Amino acid sequence: MTLAERVLDGDIRAAARLMRDIDDRFKSAIEELKTLYPHTGNAYIIGITGPPGAGKSTLVDQIVAAYRKKDLLVGVIAIDPTSPFSGGAILGDRIRMNRHADDAGVFIRSLATRGALGGLSRSTTDVVNVMDAMGMDVIVIETVGVGQDEVDIVSTAHTTVVVMVPGLGDDIQAIKAGILEIGDVFVVNKADRDGAERTARELTTMLEMKHPDPAGWAPRVLLTEGARGVGIEELVQEFDAHHIYLKESGALQRLIEERNAKLFADSLREELFETVFGAIKGNGKYDEIVAGMRDKSIDPYSAVQEVMAGRAFS
Repeated sequence: MTLAERVLDGDIRAAARLMRDIDDRFKSAIEELKTLYPHTGNAYIIGITGPPGAGKSTLVDQIVAAYRKKDLLVGVIAIDPTSPFSGGAILGDRIRMNRHADDAGVFIRSLATRGALGGLSRSTTDVVNVMDAMGMDVIVIETVGVGQDEVDIVSTAHTTVVVMVPGLGDDIQAIKAGILEIGDVFVVNKADRDGAERTARELTTMLEMKHPDPAGWAPRVLLTEGARGVGIEELVQEFDAHHIYLKESGALQRLIEERNAKLFADSLREELFETVFGAIKGNGKYDEIVAGMRDKSIDPYSAVQEVMAGRAFS
């Protein structure tokens, strides 16, 4: 059996191996993804984003426990930052979810950003599809925690959750980053800290100033204490309410179409780059261009136009 067939048959080891191959960009993984794609589109995808130190991992751990109480299968993708020097990653987010390690109904996968911006790894969407095809009911994606640049999650998740904590100037960050536009649910975590109520009120006020569509979804601000499990039940109820809204309003289908379009565009961009770059590296044109830029006999813009015109392949 192929890896994809084993994944569809419920083989956890095969799923883990395929996810590793995807993250390592093995060409063989593409063929497996082709087989799995018709079996995707069933999971509910939740994205958890917010600044470092907001308690996202602890919150995800509690969310997983809440969905497991409902007897749902849960997949978790935890994105960790990659060192710009060594290329390595600690992959420490899963340490906070260690209590689920022996639960057959939970599949946790850590991914390193490997230089990708926007809070996600370049492999995230493909790994989501593997988890979806293997039968996960809910998939939770925890972004890397880079702050204001974490917008990619919007095109990947069905429900985007913005986690903030009091005392970090989150009200100013929200205004600067346009965070209000990406969140479907807002969470003020570590609500036992001083200033939590004030942070929640300020966020609520800013959301009300947006003048949302009366017929649309109105994001709410919820208070939680992830470390103690306070407010988790209400938070999961809000997720379920948003999921129902997406289905009944038709917005879920639009999100799926946008996600598919992005997956196609990203795949095409990567394939084109690898094909073109591989060709000019192989025939020596790349070295000529770099040398020409060094002595200023060619500029990078003309070089790109020459490559795009096909003259660099002769």
